[in-house]
Amino acid sequence: HFPINCAVSDAGALVEIRNFLGEKYIRKVRMVDGVTVANSKAQKDELVIEGNDIEDVSKSAALIQQSTTVKNKDIRKFLDGLYVSEKGTVIAPES
Repeated sequence: HFPINCAVSDAGALVEIRNFLGEKYIRKVRMVDGVTVANSKAQKDELVIEGNDIEDVSKSAALIQQSTTVKNKDIRKFLDGLYVSEKGTVIAPES
C-alpha cells in the first residue's frame, strides 16, 4: 500500500524511514559507532550495513528492524517493515 522511503544521511550514520504504514512521523535510527549504512547499488530497496565489529553491525540492523515493528495489528496480515535478508562477510576468508 504505502511505499517506505529510506534516506541515508550524515555520511552513512543515520537512516530516516518515511511513510511507514502511511504515517507522517519520520523514524530516525542512528548507527552505532564504526558502522555505516548505504543504499545497495545492485538491488533496489536494499540497505547495506557495513562495519568491523559484527556485534555493532548486528545491533544497528536490529535497531532498524525494531523501528518498523507493527503495533496493535495482526502481524500475519501486516508484513510491512524492514527485515534482515542476508548476513555475511564482505571478504571471504582465505583457505
